[in-house]
Amino acid sequence: MLRPLQIPSSVHILSPVQTLSPVRKESALGFSLIELIIAIAIVGLVSAIAMPSYATWIKNTRVRTAAESIQNGLQIARAEAVKNNSLVEFKLDAALNSAWKINQCLSTNNCNTPLQNRLASEGSSTKVTVTATPSTSKRIVFNNLGSVAASPTPFSQLDIRLSGADRPLRVTLGVGGHTRLCDPSASLATDDPRRC
Repeated sequence: MLRPLQIPSSVHILSPVQTLSPVRKESALGFSLIELIIAIAIVGLVSAIAMPSYATWIKNTRVRTAAESIQNGLQIARAEAVKNNSLVEFKLDAALNSAWKINQCLSTNNCNTPLQNRLASEGSSTKVTVTATPSTSKRIVFNNLGSVAASPTPFSQLDIRLSGADRPLRVTLGVGGHTRLCDPSASLATDDPRRC
């Protein structure tokens, strides 16, 4: 008579389902190739949809940076005029981009002592265009009280634009020398404080 085989509990026998295959039948950790391809396709699709909005946002940011830089330059020039009790000139770059210079003046037509300048490539874009009103005026002189000197003919506003941006901005300048950054868009409500 055959006796059942007694196997010590320390020995593990493979069940009929288990094999000695090099690949384990347990759940795999990580991603399969198909899952990875699907994830890359989804990321690519979302990026393709979002890219035009992102490009416009970047251009709008460059316009805002240029406008804020010009507004800050005007405020610095005004403050320097009051601080030094002298005439100070704010001058736009001849290329009509966001570059500017601040010079101290001996008279309204003799402004050769540089105080500060900003290049168009500093945080903005050389493709930003600045249009002055009146268009013949590219410079402004502040007197020792911080007001705008009548000579040379000062600009009253600067329009800042960039091709591809959907939000141009405007810097306005009052006779008293105060500046304001606003949005010239007609789509804004008349009581919107951002509107010019």
